[in-house]
Amino acid sequence: MTRPLLYSFRRCPYAIRARLAIASAGIPVELREVVLQKKPDAFLQASPSGTVPCLVSAGEAIDESLDVMLWALSQHDPDGWLDMPDEGFERIAQNDGAFKAALDRTKYAGRYPGSDPEEQRGLASAILAELDQQIDGWIFGRPTLADYAILPFVRQFAFVDKTWFDAQPWPDLQLWLETFLASSRFECVMAKYEPWQAGDPPVVFP
Repeated sequence: MTRPLLYSFRRCPYAIRARLAIASAGIPVELREVVLQKKPDAFLQASPSGTVPCLVSAGEAIDESLDVMLWALSQHDPDGWLDMPDEGFERIAQNDGAFKAALDRTKYAGRYPGSDPEEQRGLASAILAELDQQIDGWIFGRPTLADYAILPFVRQFAFVDKTWFDAQPWPDLQLWLETFLASSRFECVMAKYEPWQAGDPPVVFP
């Protein structure tokens, strides 16, 4: 049986969340680590957007990270991540839209001439402050898709300036993130792999 292929990049939050769902589902894939500055031809031929993650299964490519998560969990969801209120998808949409836009303009300010990084950090912070008010260990009190779809982006935002982040009045959100960062689940998906090249032996994940 041919395993699905997963083109990934270790630090990309979109790729992290795809790997989290695949690992939770326990579906073995062949992982191919991509160097974004030197994308392999096989990856560019597979991915319509040229972005990670890209999952190739049964000759079809899925290159939206949330769709990769749903692909994995629809086959096997032992931890019940899909058992969440509809509000979870609204939270994910907010993360992928307004929060990610503000995050990018905070972290990569030089790419957005005319954008004020402090103003953008304020916009992102307002979203996190509101999320902090909802978290009770997890967004809905137990781990769901929403947590693992959003946490990699909160991690990225936190490490723009971790000292500043840790000083914010968001105790529940900060504990949520720290619990995630200290987890074996996070450790599993952040293992380092050499960049893939054509002809390399398969790397099976998880």
